[in-house]
Amino acid sequence: MFKVAITGPESSGKTNLAIALAAHYKTAYTPEFSRLFLEKHGPGYDEPDLLEIAKGQYNWELAYARDAKRLLICDTDLLVIKIWSEVRFQECHPWIERQLHLHPYDLFLLCKPDLPWEPDPLRENPDDRDQLYQRYLKALRDMNATFAEISGLDFEQRLQQAVLFIDRSLGLAG
Repeated sequence: MFKVAITGPESSGKTNLAIALAAHYKTAYTPEFSRLFLEKHGPGYDEPDLLEIAKGQYNWELAYARDAKRLLICDTDLLVIKIWSEVRFQECHPWIERQLHLHPYDLFLLCKPDLPWEPDPLRENPDDRDQLYQRYLKALRDMNATFAEISGLDFEQRLQQAVLFIDRSLGLAG
């Protein structure tokens, strides 16, 4: 199973891209567990909640992988939760770190926050998206992860970039 993580700061187009990629490849995608969790429990959360969110995301990835056809698209990933935890609580639970290394993604698509901010009651970082983006870049480089940056104001352009990178990774494009 080839796992693609759609990662990056808030309001950078991750969910729309994940849905479109799953449709394009006719495969499953893992929704963002944190959204369900926060809608159910409210926008307030603490450090143990992030561990629960990480475990929920991980378990959803395992469950949705059963319905995937060779390729699983993950709308967010454990790297998002790791960075979220480090920014909010100045540390990350060892379980999250361990899972990132034990169950790596085959490709990360890092969404650049060059789209306009879309207000949402569950979002909290409208002013530091560029700084967060740099954290993602550094983390992916430190992990020696295979990743591609997705950018542009036009959604179709973003989708085409993502398809090209996935196809190349799967050996489907020259």
